[in-house]
Amino acid sequence: MLAVIAAVVSYSHMYELALHHGEPEWRAALFPLSVDGMIVGASMTLLSDARHGRKGGLLPWALLIIGSAASLAANVAVADPTMWSRIIHAWPSFALIGAYELLMREFRTVARSVRSADAERTHTEEEAVGGDEEAEFASVEQQERWHLRAVKTGKAAETEPMKGGEKEERVPPQVQRDAWKWALENRQPDGSLPTGEQIAARFGRKERWGRLIKQWGQQGRLALPPVVTPTGAR
Repeated sequence: MLAVIAAVVSYSHMYELALHHGEPEWRAALFPLSVDGMIVGASMTLLSDARHGRKGGLLPWALLIIGSAASLAANVAVADPTMWSRIIHAWPSFALIGAYELLMREFRTVARSVRSADAERTHTEEEAVGGDEEAEFASVEQQERWHLRAVKTGKAAETEPMKGGEKEERVPPQVQRDAWKWALENRQPDGSLPTGEQIAARFGRKERWGRLIKQWGQQGRLALPPVVTPTGAR
């Protein structure tokens, strides 16, 4: 509201100045818009820079300063040659510039806050996705132990004791088995398996995940453990 009031008074001063120096009415009506419009345009550019994470460039800051100085000078030019008259005529332009810049400053602060929040949320989501994949990768050693034990004993136990007496199934996660199955069903024309990048893209994972799936599958570690039939069972 303060900016609007100051803009109306400043407009009338610059309109009067243009008429006094021989400009026709239609051009005198446009002259104040060209001056204060430069201030608005420069401020909006700085706001856009803040929203996109860029520092305000030299050009918008220079235009903002030049436009502000021109607005003050034009308002003072129509004043009587007394100190108080010049102060009174300069005040609307000063109030317009100050109020508008305070408003733009609030917008720029909000824009930076929103951008920071988006960046933090994106980082958190990436960490969460990465954490899920790392949890799968952390089972590599465990799967390796199962595989070696199966090779040595010629059989694979169905469960392994955990703390508290619970049982842990010795099977790869379903998504890993599905990925390996998809790789087998989508071989290249020459019979080669899809690349790790293709496997990862099919299941929305990182390329490293796809490479490990291909490696584990070729090592036979993504097949379900064989069902051990007790001796003498029919």
